Amino acid sequence: MSETLENLLQETRQFPPPAELAENANVKADAYKEAEVDRLAFWEKQARRLHWFKEWDQTLDWSNPPFAKWFVGGQLNISYNCLDRHVLAGQGDRVAIHWEGEPGDTRTLTYNDLLIETKKAANALTSLGVQAGDRVAIYMPMIPEAAVAMLACARIGATHSVVFGGFSVDALKGRIQDASAKVVITADGGYRRGAPSALKPTVDESVAECPTIEKVLVVRRTGQDVAWTDKDVWWHDAVGNASEEHEAPAFDAEHPLFILYTSGTTAKPKGILHTTGGYLTQASFTHHAVFDLKPESDIYWCTADIGWVTGHSYIVYGPLSNGATQVMYEGTPDTPHKGRFWELIEKYRVTILYTAPTAIRTFAKWGDDIPAQFDLSSLRLLGSVGEPINPEAWMWYREHIGGNRCPIVDTWWQTETGAIMISPLPGVTNCKPGSAMGPLPGISATIVNDEGQPTDGGYLTLTEPWPSMLRTIWGDNDRFIETYWARFREQGYYFAGDGAKRDSDGAIWLLGRVDDVMLVSGHNISTTEVESALVAHPAVAEAAVVGATDATTGQAICAFVILRGGASVSEAELRDHVGKTLGPICKPRQVQLVAELPKTRSGKIMRRLLRNIAEKKELGDTTTLQDANVMQLIKEGMQTSTED
Repeated sequence: MSETLENLLQETRQFPPPAELAENANVKADAYKEAEVDRLAFWEKQARRLHWFKEWDQTLDWSNPPFAKWFVGGQLNISYNCLDRHVLAGQGDRVAIHWEGEPGDTRTLTYNDLLIETKKAANALTSLGVQAGDRVAIYMPMIPEAAVAMLACARIGATHSVVFGGFSVDALKGRIQDASAKVVITADGGYRRGAPSALKPTVDESVAECPTIEKVLVVRRTGQDVAWTDKDVWWHDAVGNASEEHEAPAFDAEHPLFILYTSGTTAKPKGILHTTGGYLTQASFTHHAVFDLKPESDIYWCTADIGWVTGHSYIVYGPLSNGATQVMYEGTPDTPHKGRFWELIEKYRVTILYTAPTAIRTFAKWGDDIPAQFDLSSLRLLGSVGEPINPEAWMWYREHIGGNRCPIVDTWWQTETGAIMISPLPGVTNCKPGSAMGPLPGISATIVNDEGQPTDGGYLTLTEPWPSMLRTIWGDNDRFIETYWARFREQGYYFAGDGAKRDSDGAIWLLGRVDDVMLVSGHNISTTEVESALVAHPAVAEAAVVGATDATTGQAICAFVILRGGASVSEAELRDHVGKTLGPICKPRQVQLVAELPKTRSGKIMRRLLRNIAEKKELGDTTTLQDANVMQLIKEGMQTSTED
């Protein structure tokens, strides 16, 4: 990326915090000053929100960068912090999870229920030969046992590797093999889009090529027929018959908690390793601060899957460490109807909602009339996670879901960072639609150019170690250094892989992966900004933009656009609209109207596939697509428009 990213979109709208929220906020403006004066003392204070069996001797050991150690010598147990201490404090009857299955079946688990189940699961895993330091793979639907499995592993010091329940045999097998997992925890299946979706056959096929696996622990969820081997054990037998007595042992603050695999530029995924004390400190603090959680009165709902880091930090460890009551939902937002999310908010009187921009844009595409049919007045705070949110989707979220009264916390963080890094504080920040605003107290971030010098548009970097940072890539320290630290080795900065800009008010705007920056006639243009300009047109529901090779301009902008229901607009009008909004250089070479975009099961748009279509190349691997038929339809549409 030469010099800087163009600073294109301007946003002047600002929304201050509601007065009552600001007055009673968990974290106020003085936290920034406190962290600035003594960053390590600030993080020590946050660590003391937790229960430590032994306090640390040293807050941060950064003597061998980029390998950090936080709260050195300290000892704790994450499961104890999420469960036992709340029960011992007399909060055992508080609801921990309101669980809703896709078919409409429900379960309510109190903190006492969750503690008993976790103790029994910990004993069951121990009886299957799992010890501290062993790895356990978890491949499950969104059912309470998924959280119990994670907490039970953490309780006995086994490192868990959760694999999203939609991944293929090869994806699961590769992750089991890389971590040398000893046990897999799975289910016969889960419910998705109104039908049982089998999981056990994928596990069977994977385990056949994974000699390290000794046992497969299976939850009965759907009642589907499953093949059975001598490695298989039913959850209801092993856990159901286990003792309810289990003392949580103390583990070192740097004891490995989990490995979570994220896709790499090579075929082999990266096993991101997180440890215990620093991770829980930051996950717990950020959940408390960013969502302003009041455990006595709030009903919190993060719509992510536990297979992603959002599910780890903001369904399991963050909320439970703070004594939250939360909703967990098994299925998709359009089953059995497109108002399912709003129905659940009305039913459980949800006060805090944390979801993805992709979901928000989809809801907007389905129509304003759907959420309008439900009582969403219980909501007091909204959150966004997963990718940059364009200003119009932010405004739709605020108006149609938040009733123009709820602050929106747009959060930037990664699997690698472990917890939220850049976000508004809901009681402090005057929010701008589409901006993550600034680093949280205790976090140091800056935007730099190719030479590592500060700039207003360029690479987003983290300049100081933070408690929940990844410790390495599992089994590959060299790749860890090369991937995250080599780019700005001289400065000692962590490079996130994302582009960002800072506006005249100092607000940070995320511009997506730098791989998605387009170089058009010598101008660096972010796909995110062009997409935001397109979505600002009243006829457009969603857009994806890629740069395709062009003989004249180096790269040309190609846009794929979904229109709102019943809307009609010409390609020329959309091209002109972008030109007027961002400048003539940003006019797309072509705009293709499509019914759907290629997305992964987690909702991320696969721009690589769109780039291949725009450049008339072979598509390549499409196994992680939510709907493989989408690409054929887009291809056919491209051919039709070319023939026209």
